[in-house]
Amino acid sequence: MTRLLSYIVPKTKTVTSQYSGELEITIKNGKKHLNTKNANYSYGALQKVLKFGLEKINLQKTNSVLILGLGGGSVIETLRDDFKYEKQITAVDIDPVVIKIAEDEFGIKNNDKLNIICQDALLFVEQNTQEFDLIIIDLFIDVDIPKPFLKLHFWSHILNLKSSNGVILFNASLEKEKTDDLKKIIAFLKSKVYKVDVFEKVNDVNTVLISKNL
Repeated sequence: MTRLLSYIVPKTKTVTSQYSGELEITIKNGKKHLNTKNANYSYGALQKVLKFGLEKINLQKTNSVLILGLGGGSVIETLRDDFKYEKQITAVDIDPVVIKIAEDEFGIKNNDKLNIICQDALLFVEQNTQEFDLIIIDLFIDVDIPKPFLKLHFWSHILNLKSSNGVILFNASLEKEKTDDLKKIIAFLKSKVYKVDVFEKVNDVNTVLISKNL
């Protein structure tokens, strides 16, 4: 009944997170979304943006995926349902509240093919040694990417985790004053002899970066 009513009046409940502030779980037109005050975190516009990037990657040659920034887990749903990806996924998120929402509201939980880790993504990449064939970087607090994830220190560790033929998918939706940070990241990746494709205005707003070996 709740989903039927949502086609008439969207139903929203709020959850407070020390990292993301007030989160909204909204059922609208029969579909559940996770939002902050100013941004969609999962199962809305963001899901379309990451699907756009995934369509440009050969997932048949991808045996392991690292997701930095789980949110509600919509990218996992996209991988599993839209691309029939059944191999190993590791997802990292700093926010235990968000991880709990992903489990309780969207059914995204640990199993033999999904390892969810509650940890700061910067600490994870600094400490981890496992390589991944696809690294998805979707690290936002509300509408902002925290500064550490725009620094080359972070990106040097990302390259250490990328397998020899791995791919990086970066949701780089940046405010105009931060475009210099993105330019530095692109120049850094190219200096390591990687191809970098930049797609602007994805879903009318986001910039998506895909990096792979030449």
